[in-house]
Amino acid sequence: MPLNMTKIAFSAESPASLRAWLESHPDEALMTTRYLPKRHEEMIGGSLYWIFEHALIGRSPIVRFSQREDGRWHIHLEPRLIPVVTQPKRAHQGWRYLTEEAAPRDLAEGETASDAMPPKLARELAKLGLV
Repeated sequence: MPLNMTKIAFSAESPASLRAWLESHPDEALMTTRYLPKRHEEMIGGSLYWIFEHALIGRSPIVRFSQREDGRWHIHLEPRLIPVVTQPKRAHQGWRYLTEEAAPRDLAEGETASDAMPPKLARELAKLGLV
């Protein structure tokens, strides 16, 4: 089973703007990180799960990693956002590992994000310890 990671959808105004940014890249979308994850080989074939408003909202499959000339690393992603069942997730800096068991499931065919729990509701229920 591949390993996944989580990252805040920094500067995304909405899940739709994140989707638009990803889809604006014809072959691969690139995320940049200062350090190569130690477990990067396990992450090929896994996904980057996006955090928006303190909730996991979707994922983008990880294709590969490559080093830039300045020493930073590119995370190459498939240019698509696969919606998942909304799951509360606290914000953090950088990225964090996410095991397959802890990852939310993809939304089923015909199921929409509005059928799942909205991010704000998920956050409020998490604050109350209900989810």
